[in-house]
Amino acid sequence: METLSENACFGGTQGVYKHASSATGTDMTFGLFQPAEALDGPVPVLWYLSGLTCTHENAMTKAGAQAWAANEGIALIFPDTSPRGEGVADDEAYDLGQGAGFYVNATQDPWAKHFRMWDYLVEDLPELVFNEFALDSERQGITGHSMGGHGALTMAMTLTDRFRSVSAFAPIANPTASDWGRKQLGAYLGDDDTKWAAHDASLLMADKGFDGPVLIDQGASDQFLDLLKPEALAAAIAAKRQEATFRMQPGYDHSYYFVSSFMEDHVAFHADALYA
Repeated sequence: METLSENACFGGTQGVYKHASSATGTDMTFGLFQPAEALDGPVPVLWYLSGLTCTHENAMTKAGAQAWAANEGIALIFPDTSPRGEGVADDEAYDLGQGAGFYVNATQDPWAKHFRMWDYLVEDLPELVFNEFALDSERQGITGHSMGGHGALTMAMTLTDRFRSVSAFAPIANPTASDWGRKQLGAYLGDDDTKWAAHDASLLMADKGFDGPVLIDQGASDQFLDLLKPEALAAAIAAKRQEATFRMQPGYDHSYYFVSSFMEDHVAFHADALYA
């Protein structure tokens, strides 16, 4: 692991690190905020998965999460959204290829060689960070925005013993029924759409639900509402009688102005679960 930068931040440290990933076969970069309490021992962890076109840096610099995490004594992990570099497949479209990994393990060419973001986030990066830093693997929450909200919800409902809490900002909620999903899942996983259901938060909610609290914030003026399909997730939550808070926020769009406006609520929500 290589340290790219470390800066004092709200009494703690905001670092950026690079490491060789066995999952993707590439170098990967991630951000990690450690609160002051990490000097005394392992602290709870909140994973933040970013959306289309993002790197580790977008949420790290725009979401305003470090101030609230410092107040709660929680670490923040900001992974990248895809493998990158020479020899890594890409596409001219912004919503496929580099910056658009969709948090799945690709099985189709040319993506299968490197686009194994599920394994990267489920196995590779956790093994590294819990070995190298003062983080408590027994107290983890996960959140994300847009494509990252999709990833956070699907991972939380699949890895049933890993996360105590899950939240999302404007998640891609029903990708098997959306142009933000069908295109990418078809490209990465193939034409057999029965293989897509494991990566659809609305279908997983209807089938499994989540054994813990859920918080969803969606901007009512989001320019991508037809692609996100929040109504499918809301209906699945209601039908499952899932413990959840689903909020439509009047006037808010899909930007980081929206995310940063409600970040305090999300960090506090996770802190309640992580310190319970």
